[in-house]
Amino acid sequence: MCGIVGVVGKADAAPLLLEALRRLEYRGYDSAGIATLVDGHVERRRAEGKLGNLAAVLEREPLSGTTGIGHTRWATHGAPTERNAHPHGTRRVSVVHNGIIENHAELRAELEAKGAVFETETDTETFVRLLDDLLAQGLAPQAAFSAALKRVHGAFALAAVFTGHPKLLMAARQGAPLAVGFGEGEMFVGSDALALAPLTRRIAYLDEGDWAVLDTDGAAFFDARDRSVERQVVVTAVSGAAVGKGNYRHFMEKELHEHPAVLGDTLRQYLDPKTLEVRLPRLPFDPARIPRLTISACGSAFLAGAVGRYWIEQLARLPVDADVASELRYRNPPLVEGGAAILISQSGETADNMAALKLLRQGGQKVLSVVNVPESSMARESDGAVLTVAGPEIGVASTKAFTAQLAVMACLAIGFGRSRRELSTIDEGRLTQALLEVPGNAALVLEKDAQIRELAAEVAKARDVLFLGRGSLYPIALEGALKLKEISYIHAEGYAAGEMKHGPIALIDNLVPVIALCPTGPLFEKTASNLQEAAARGGRIMAFTDADGVGPLSRFAERVIELPKVGDLSAPILHAIAVQLLAYHVAVLKGTDVDQPRNLAKSVTVE
Repeated sequence: MCGIVGVVGKADAAPLLLEALRRLEYRGYDSAGIATLVDGHVERRRAEGKLGNLAAVLEREPLSGTTGIGHTRWATHGAPTERNAHPHGTRRVSVVHNGIIENHAELRAELEAKGAVFETETDTETFVRLLDDLLAQGLAPQAAFSAALKRVHGAFALAAVFTGHPKLLMAARQGAPLAVGFGEGEMFVGSDALALAPLTRRIAYLDEGDWAVLDTDGAAFFDARDRSVERQVVVTAVSGAAVGKGNYRHFMEKELHEHPAVLGDTLRQYLDPKTLEVRLPRLPFDPARIPRLTISACGSAFLAGAVGRYWIEQLARLPVDADVASELRYRNPPLVEGGAAILISQSGETADNMAALKLLRQGGQKVLSVVNVPESSMARESDGAVLTVAGPEIGVASTKAFTAQLAVMACLAIGFGRSRRELSTIDEGRLTQALLEVPGNAALVLEKDAQIRELAAEVAKARDVLFLGRGSLYPIALEGALKLKEISYIHAEGYAAGEMKHGPIALIDNLVPVIALCPTGPLFEKTASNLQEAAARGGRIMAFTDADGVGPLSRFAERVIELPKVGDLSAPILHAIAVQLLAYHVAVLKGTDVDQPRNLAKSVTVE
């Protein structure tokens, strides 16, 4: 996750930008950069590594100018070098970017055919070159920016400054957060209000698809259709904790809506959209040579591992054991010589995970951690680490961290499959392309918010709820039940749909909603048959499926919500977002403390 900031002001912009970037450094510190307009021309200063390196560059080579943009980067595409650091630019324009431009490869080919010369492999530069081409055709900055936005797809936030326009800054958001700050004769833009807190307390948040034109007199807002719109200006509290929710009622709601950006940032660390290859970091073991893999974690992270088990066994044909860490540490299982393990955690500090890590290493297993905090104990003490890029997650119930973990497990499964020669180059390309489309599809799931809220109104009346799924959707059924229990306090259970007839069907009556995760595919007819058995006994079937499943399920389901039609590798991620959103709306209707549910903590550091 990258951080962006911009200013159109009265004083030199560089010191203000640098201070704002310090408050955004939690979003990335592989490189950083600033661009300002000096005598009407764009000048840049960039540096690899942490923000202190950029500060040293600015001390040696100061930047004047009252209008500028800044960026702190967590490398997701292209090495963390000065060349790949933002802002990217040409002599006409400079841009900072957070997120993913999904169709950058085809745009790049189009622009190169017209003579554009690219300096980096980043998707950001594609937008820069597209914008530059439109400006070269004679379009004014506002018209060029609007036209460029209509050509790009994905989840992103952008800010741009233009040569010859020393009091102009433009910004846009689609699937990634962006805030506009109002000062006296000066304006600001930032990835979140935390960055803007020292500069102003008056904030407006761009809605999905919005773009804005800023000058010293204020901001003009436009929606995705270029219609002029008004956005409410609110007065925020000073502390980062108080301002971090933006326009959202809860941190959990905000974090749910960060799914597209987080998934894009995480996937782009490990997928090359140009070659459609998986680029894993150096692993502490050779997937082609290990005889067995153990996956362990706690809570939602374990369920991400359980989905990963399906994927790795199917794509890599590698035997996998999956166990919750609190059981693994006491079960003391026999560990295969030469085996390996994957531990999964958001915080990297959970006591049960650390105990499992110790046990696994004592048993001669090479341990890879999937973790969101690179400096955490788990990351430091493992033999290797693969990072999720979820950013800070304030809500206790994991949302975006969970889907980021799923994204990493999907990348590992493809990488292992290639290493073990179970997947061809064509297979890898097909699966990689499917994952690259996940951020955009995640945004489409969030567009179902109103329908899911209506479903939540029915679920909120229940005392008991069942979640059903088959295959890799079974752990997502468990995740849906867990989320509902955590934040609404409604009793919920997740089951493999095929197990209904072996006992749980006794619970079915007309007071028990049955939430079915039922995308079309090889298991669809079997799952639908299980649901019909429940419906015949008075069960209230409420299903998530895709376009092809809507008709068959509507014959007996009370409600059917259509999600994007995707493959087996993407469906669990999209259904996870749907059940998390459902749990959120049920909890709101129940009036519970969504962000801090009773008896729970974000990181459990005691047994």
